Amino acid sequence: MLALLRTFSWQELRHHPWRSAAAVAAVTLGVALAFAVHVINSSALDEFAQAVRAVSGQPDLELRAMQGPLPEALYGEVATLSQVVRASPWLELSTLAQVDKPVAAPTPAPARVVLRVLGADALLLPAVAPALMPRAFAGSERLAMLAPATVFLNAAALQALGLASDGSGAAPLRLQAGTQGSHMVRVAGTVAAGGAPLAVMDIGAAQDLWGQAGHLTRIDLQLQAGTDRTAFRQRLQSLPGWPANAMLAEPGDAVQRIGSLSRAYRVNLTVLALVALFTGAFLVFSVLALSVAQRAPQFALLAVLGATPRQRLALVLAESALLGLVGSAAGIALGTALAATTLQLLGGDLGGGYFAGVQPALQWSGPAALLYGALGVAAALVGGWWPAQAARHLPPAQTLKGLGAAAGPGSGATVGVVLIAAGALLASAPPVFGIALAAYIAIGLLLVGGIALLPWGMDWLLQRLRPWGAGHLLLVLPLERARRMRGAAAIAVGGVVASLSLAVALTVMVASFRGSVTEWLDAVLPSPLYVRSALSAAGGEAALLPPGFDQAVARLPGVARVQPQRASPLQLDAARPALTLLSRPLGSEPARTLPLVGAALPVPEGRMGVYISEAVVDLYGLRPGMEWPALSKAFSPLAPDGKAQAALFFIAGVWRDYARQSGAVAMDRADYLRLTGDARTNDLALWPRDGTDLAQLQQAIRALVADSGAETGAGAAGLEFVSAGALRERSLRIFDRSFAVTYWLQAVAIGIGLFGVAASFSAQVLARRKEFGLLAHLGLTRRQILAVVAGEGAAWTGVGAAVGLLLGLAVALVLVHVVNPQSFHWTMELRVPAARLLALCAAVVASGTLTAWLAGRTAAGQDAVLAVKEDW
Repeated sequence: MLALLRTFSWQELRHHPWRSAAAVAAVTLGVALAFAVHVINSSALDEFAQAVRAVSGQPDLELRAMQGPLPEALYGEVATLSQVVRASPWLELSTLAQVDKPVAAPTPAPARVVLRVLGADALLLPAVAPALMPRAFAGSERLAMLAPATVFLNAAALQALGLASDGSGAAPLRLQAGTQGSHMVRVAGTVAAGGAPLAVMDIGAAQDLWGQAGHLTRIDLQLQAGTDRTAFRQRLQSLPGWPANAMLAEPGDAVQRIGSLSRAYRVNLTVLALVALFTGAFLVFSVLALSVAQRAPQFALLAVLGATPRQRLALVLAESALLGLVGSAAGIALGTALAATTLQLLGGDLGGGYFAGVQPALQWSGPAALLYGALGVAAALVGGWWPAQAARHLPPAQTLKGLGAAAGPGSGATVGVVLIAAGALLASAPPVFGIALAAYIAIGLLLVGGIALLPWGMDWLLQRLRPWGAGHLLLVLPLERARRMRGAAAIAVGGVVASLSLAVALTVMVASFRGSVTEWLDAVLPSPLYVRSALSAAGGEAALLPPGFDQAVARLPGVARVQPQRASPLQLDAARPALTLLSRPLGSEPARTLPLVGAALPVPEGRMGVYISEAVVDLYGLRPGMEWPALSKAFSPLAPDGKAQAALFFIAGVWRDYARQSGAVAMDRADYLRLTGDARTNDLALWPRDGTDLAQLQQAIRALVADSGAETGAGAAGLEFVSAGALRERSLRIFDRSFAVTYWLQAVAIGIGLFGVAASFSAQVLARRKEFGLLAHLGLTRRQILAVVAGEGAAWTGVGAAVGLLLGLAVALVLVHVVNPQSFHWTMELRVPAARLLALCAAVVASGTLTAWLAGRTAAGQDAVLAVKEDW
């Protein structure tokens, strides 16, 4: 075998290097894209885990509130328990930071940076979180960590703010956080923690600076060795006055939450990248099919000289394996380079927003490289299997005479029907660990089953076309040969069917998603104008507008109506991502403000109605008509003098939300105010009166903050006004940019499929030179022979386009109604862009006909006429 590879196969490579290079390039591209996506995602997740460990240390348990802060008195209770070795309190705030430079400074001040501020007990940091231990600049006082209004920044914060790492030229920072106002702090040193921009300061100084006396964000607990955590949890919850909304979490829950939330996105991105490898298998098939057809006399001579069919099969498979091996090795190298470049230029986020701001180091994995390399070799072997079978079953005597292979009867429809039925059954299977694994397998079975049905479908369709060609020689010849050679035709157009079906499925899925998002935007953006704090990028407390601001705006003469909205995080389960709690005026007709899925249920007496998004239904197993005790715990009193009241919540409906994959809960604003007493809002929806000058209205709204006399975050940083049209346009522009890669993918897939048609027709031409020569001797002109070849191409690609369209619609059903709900927990309406799909199919048929005509030009030449003499 090695001798044949060094002589027989090497000569083929020397004579046609570009053809083999195209197959290698296809495998390289598929492996590189998939491996790069894997490396980027794993590097980002590892960096996130390291950042969480650096900030949180290694506690045994974390104590948090489901929403809002913890009472500081709780720290004294848990710290004195005998099972607790060490309890460390923390206060976390999200702020916007900006270097405070003099007005006359020659360079402009850096842009505002989202900065996470951690208030910690400086005396406990060496034991609980060494990465947060302050390192003072030269010249700073020894106890700078205990000084008021003093922070220590990590490297990411220093870089984002344009500050030197040695403290030279340090300028004060202005930190802004919602209604707590803006405060000047000085930078006294650094911390070693990585991740996003971070500042550390003394917890007492942070409470005094931000007015958070008596409040904590979390309490980290280190337990005595051998402590039973389950029994300890039960003891804590049995303590007198223990808050019902207090929640204990494991230290790895944060990493688990982000891993679970991003898993579906990462898997879908990997599958999308592997589509290039899938189409690369068809390119390998096309190259080897053409190569085997060209070397058919040589294979026949090998058979005469003693090469067995099994040896010929093994030889072609070895050639395909070598193509896959070279392509995989190059793909791993290219994928590593792509991942390194992407991590350096764009960071670890690939568009999903899960790792925004993370700048991870490259995490290269040998086992992963071997896995993706094996996938490349497997794809090449799959692509080389059918050409290898052709070499195995090649008839030596007939081939040496130049008559080509005999037409087979074509495969039956049983295998295809079984595969399609299995795919349909798998499509209804539930997800596995949050991944639509069965749905992906179902899509593969549908594609393979549809391609297996091609010979039967081609025979059935061409039988119906026979009466149309009766009496027309140039129609009878291509139709009859396409029908009688339906097995070869199925192989030739298999790539077109696979690529066109994927293109159709992606087109339908994107059109359905875009149409549903457009309708959703119309429902959630009812007002023409929106107002929010310019600090909204910081999130949390920094993005809140002051209490009573909505009422003040409503009293302005140019305002007809105001609708306030509050969005806040709600952590009901430590192992799941936080929900988003939305409070807005719902009234008696929630369907007017929420895109409900189905009708809303009447709320029983003594209950408060809430409306959950589709993600909450899947993640928490809730349904309309159920009560929600866990949500009632979140609104239990935080302290004896707290304003929150016990409540029983009734799930009155489900609504569609494309913005929050982890889930959202909507409740009436009046209920929220009654339970919490917190009148702050995130944004306001405004309906100006007819004829109102919007510029003057905006100035009047800004003047409300300026006249309030309080330096709120909104007043210090300003307000942001945006129209519903601008929000809708921005959202759809982001959507189109996110799915732009799918259009390139469709073009690449169809191009590879058409290349396969060209290779197959070239192989047919080489094997049928004497047949075309005989037609020339019988009186057919060169133009007529070309018409016959083009007619065969039209017949083959026409059937392929019809089957690809049907398969694509079937795959689109799985994508829209199975993959998206199982992966991202939202539903959408199926929309079929008929005109676009018909244009796509027509372009494929026209391209296939032209490709066949170009491939058959050599068939009508003088060589074909002279080839008939070889038998005389």
